[in-house]
Amino acid sequence: MGSTYEILVERLARSFQRLVPGSDPVLRTSERADFQANGVMAVAKSLGRPPRDVATEIAASGDLDGVATIEVAGPGFLNITLDPAFLASQLRALIGDERLGLTLVAPPKTVVIDYSAPNVAKEMHVGHLRSTVIGDALARTERLVGNQVIARNHVGDWGTPFGMLIEHLLDLGEDRAIAELSIGDLNTFYQGARSAFDASEAFQRRSRARVVLLQGGDPETRRLWHILVDQSVAYFSQVYAKLDVTLTPDDVVGESFYNDALEGVVSDLDALGLLEDSDGARCVFPPGFTNRDGEPLPLIVQKRDEGFGYAATDLAAVRDRVGNLHADELLYVVGAPQAQHLAMVFAVARRAGWLPDTVRCEHVAFGSVLGPDRKMYKTRSGETVKLVELLDEAIERAYEALVARGTDLDDASRRELATQIARAAIKYADLSTERQRDYVFDLNRMLAFEGDTGPYLQYAHARLRSILRRAGEVELERATFSLENTPSRSLALALLGWPDAVASALEGAAPHRLCTYLFDLAQRLTAFYEACPVLNAEGAVRVERLALCDLAARTLALGLGALGIAAPERM
Repeated sequence: MGSTYEILVERLARSFQRLVPGSDPVLRTSERADFQANGVMAVAKSLGRPPRDVATEIAASGDLDGVATIEVAGPGFLNITLDPAFLASQLRALIGDERLGLTLVAPPKTVVIDYSAPNVAKEMHVGHLRSTVIGDALARTERLVGNQVIARNHVGDWGTPFGMLIEHLLDLGEDRAIAELSIGDLNTFYQGARSAFDASEAFQRRSRARVVLLQGGDPETRRLWHILVDQSVAYFSQVYAKLDVTLTPDDVVGESFYNDALEGVVSDLDALGLLEDSDGARCVFPPGFTNRDGEPLPLIVQKRDEGFGYAATDLAAVRDRVGNLHADELLYVVGAPQAQHLAMVFAVARRAGWLPDTVRCEHVAFGSVLGPDRKMYKTRSGETVKLVELLDEAIERAYEALVARGTDLDDASRRELATQIARAAIKYADLSTERQRDYVFDLNRMLAFEGDTGPYLQYAHARLRSILRRAGEVELERATFSLENTPSRSLALALLGWPDAVASALEGAAPHRLCTYLFDLAQRLTAFYEACPVLNAEGAVRVERLALCDLAARTLALGLGALGIAAPERM
């Protein structure tokens, strides 16, 4: 079935388009009614008529099934209140629907999402949090609506630093190096390699020679390089598991994967006449990009030393994702500072014909994680915060909060619940922030069971499940949904808005819209509890209220799941 919003838009559009073909009702939810249509002014302007006259004509059209009242307000808005019988029929259709009115897209699209992207032989830190959490939420939500998602974890696993890292591995010995890497102490390994490089010219010469061997395909050097990559990927997988992120080792497609395609990128751009020499480098100058002096800005594809820049790798990735993976959409969940670089890569790919207009391509930019001083989040000593340590601290604080609350759980269950709460706290704080904005990382606020937080939504779900358990077996299909008061009607409208919240989040690659919807739903639940006692009610009223609770619990569980957050049954 279509969502309530979609049905109403379709019915309103008939009246609008009789006056002006192709016109849009511009339907929005409203505090003064159930919905408000704001598209009358545009129609009136096209017709050269007073907006209120046009609004009155549409309101009197008489073919708006499901609408109880439609009133003209202000300069020409239409305030719409739905027929209770229509609302009841829409709610009844949700009771037996596992997806709660959310239809699968047809036909499904192939969506390639580039996210997380840590570096080999370096630990994941707080700077990787936003890409990982936002990307995973988008991947989960795209899968929820039926799209095929291909995740691409574009790790940094190639380039000149690997000569240094391989030589350090040899100096330590393979067994010791593997032991150091396998316990996740990647920073110590990398810092040791950097210290040796800075202290010894002989080590520097060995490192540079090793890079040549690596790039030339020397089997032994490649074997040693694989040790570094494999141990790092295993560490990344541990972090993803701890954070409950769906990325797997199979999703790791690093810079090295595209190495053999880089010469083809250069030669094909040259054959298309797009390459120009600039100070010894081979570049493309896409139109519309200039520096501070207004001069054309180059995208460097091949450096003056004949090495390849990041642009060549990114162009090769676009070609692979469109040509081999047959992507319909490309989403790059990458920090805002990379906006110009990616925009230039996309522009060049389109000029070259590698990124057709039929393929949607978006840089899903995001802001930074800040500390209490509103500067980049670091430890007191000024070091970057490790992602694992950050999550461990959140788990410990959540555990202490559960102990203080006196939950009747054994210790293992309490630990598991603390982990779920910690993940929810960290993920929701990130996802509920409009992604282009920075936000302050504050565990005290994130872990609170009140306010706009992940644990608050988890508690709202657990409370509903508790009510349903205490109610016992109830035939919810018998619910008639009279919606006798404002809080129950308000809750019903929110429940019917679930498909539209998901669509809105996907349309703008904006998980915060789904967070806003879920928080609003939880607030409406509070008003509903206060006005509508559930377990003390009797007969049809009790069944109706339990059915609303069941629909709300299922909606919260689906919504939290789309964000990568667990919905505990008990808290």
